[in-house]
Amino acid sequence: MSDFAAVTEVLGTYFDGLHHSDTARLARVFHPQALYASASDGKLLHRTMGEYFPVVDARPSPASRGEPREDRIVSIAFAGPVTATAVVTCVIGATRFTDCLTLVLLDGRWQIIAKVFHAEARTH
Repeated sequence: MSDFAAVTEVLGTYFDGLHHSDTARLARVFHPQALYASASDGKLLHRTMGEYFPVVDARPSPASRGEPREDRIVSIAFAGPVTATAVVTCVIGATRFTDCLTLVLLDGRWQIIAKVFHAEARTH
């Protein structure tokens, strides 16, 4: 499998995990020491995976609420043979997210090492 296809597969699992609020899926694509951060509301939100996954576990999944999937890969770029970035968008409830994901190739697989995102009210 090409690196591009492997990263695309990771992103598909990431979207599935978010849509189903499935931290087992998310744990397959996030490195255990990954960073989760945002400054959408003007102050820094920073979480470890140990802090982020319980938030996902506690929320009803978009799938359980019958929400249609609205996720999209905007771009994938490689900074070298073991580093990539992806910009993706998705909608959860009334919020649209733009995620800037940094991935690294470790232990023979691509993993998300950082998720820095912007959240805003969904406009339709």
